[in-house]
Amino acid sequence: MSWDIIFQPEHLAMYGQGLLTTLWLLLSSLGIGCVLALLGALALTSGNLVLEKLVGAFTYFVRGTPLLIQVYLIYYGLAQLEWIQTRWDDVWPWTHFKEPFFCALLAFALNTAGYTAEMLAGAIRETNPGEVEAARAMGMSRWQIMHRIVLPSALRRTLPPYCNEAVMMLHSTSLASVVPALTDVTAVASRIYSDYYLPFEAYLAAAAIYLCVTFALIGFFRLLEKRFLAYLAPRTH
Repeated sequence: MSWDIIFQPEHLAMYGQGLLTTLWLLLSSLGIGCVLALLGALALTSGNLVLEKLVGAFTYFVRGTPLLIQVYLIYYGLAQLEWIQTRWDDVWPWTHFKEPFFCALLAFALNTAGYTAEMLAGAIRETNPGEVEAARAMGMSRWQIMHRIVLPSALRRTLPPYCNEAVMMLHSTSLASVVPALTDVTAVASRIYSDYYLPFEAYLAAAAIYLCVTFALIGFFRLLEKRFLAYLAPRTH
């Protein structure tokens, strides 16, 4: 085993740059995905049949197809359409489709939005009917009930499954390595493997980085759950 090659300053710098790309891709996709998921969950529970069918079709497609295929559809499919390429120099938003990072980010954000929207919609539907009836008895409007009662409760109850979604999205960012000119942690490992033929060392180093970030991410969500789900913990007498 040749760990000295992995620990060379230039290779450690490459892993550091790859880690920054991975984290930026993860945080950006989760942030955009959360906004889209909130809108999608509201549409799925709005009672409007058209909205429910449209958003439901989107989440069905996202959850029914591999993320790698979605990345390919955007970067090698949508971004390569002649209609878009003739406009990607001066017409917004098509100008972004020539950027590899944007294509990967769009695929990841839409993917996590589809899963999170269904989780949040399920939590909204499972809200205690007594809470809603009590809010109505106090004269709250439908929007006030959703804003003050339903959404806060649903968001808190979605934290545990959303932690799993965030971890899965972290691991899924490794698929960004299939996009040319995008250097994440996995892409760095692949480059070292091809240059020095050290598959075990290169990918084990990448696995260690993902493992450390996963532990940090889980720890962060445990703190959030301890803060916002403390009322669900069993009482000690």
